[in-house]
Amino acid sequence: MIKTERLIFNPFQVNTYLLYDESRETILIDPGCYDDFEKQKLAEFIEEQNLNLVAQIFTHTHIDHILGASFVFQKYGLKPVMHKDALPFLEGAKKQGLMYGFEVDEIVKPEKFIDESDSIDFGNSSLQILHTPGHVDGHLCFVSSSNKFVIVGDVLFRDSIGRTDLPTGNFDVLAHHIRNKIYKLGSDYTVFPGHGPQTTIGYEIMNNPFVNGR
Repeated sequence: MIKTERLIFNPFQVNTYLLYDESRETILIDPGCYDDFEKQKLAEFIEEQNLNLVAQIFTHTHIDHILGASFVFQKYGLKPVMHKDALPFLEGAKKQGLMYGFEVDEIVKPEKFIDESDSIDFGNSSLQILHTPGHVDGHLCFVSSSNKFVIVGDVLFRDSIGRTDLPTGNFDVLAHHIRNKIYKLGSDYTVFPGHGPQTTIGYEIMNNPFVNGR
């Protein structure tokens, strides 16, 4: 059984997720922690729960989702895992950060690239990978079929979807992946987004005003 902890970080209110099972092996998805208080909050949760952090993984590399990557590398020795198409945004993170008033720490190069042919394995658990560009190139989602949830980053939100007016965004591509990859998982799947509250695929199929499944 995978436990999912959500920590909300930085002015963009990014949902950073810690996933772990009975083995205590843990993966961190989208390290959004920015200031010292947020970094301490992340470290304290890991310590208090006696977790063994084994990977930091990006859904995508927009600046608000990767602000804590350098801290995670410095403290836990973990380089990021990501899709290869997200690399240009990681390499431009310092410039991107200045646009939004963030001082970005030294960029940490990825440990490896992953795609749909791979999986995320930790402890006794495994996540399927979906490649879901449209909000931005190199976007990934992570699925647990045994626990019936999906980590969707900025692809899908409750009653909304990710922006498509930023570089490499494309509404038609995003809508295609929502309908043909996310919605096909099943109505009873819980959706953990990159911002805001969780939702379900069934709810979004019926109610999402941007991409419904009816």
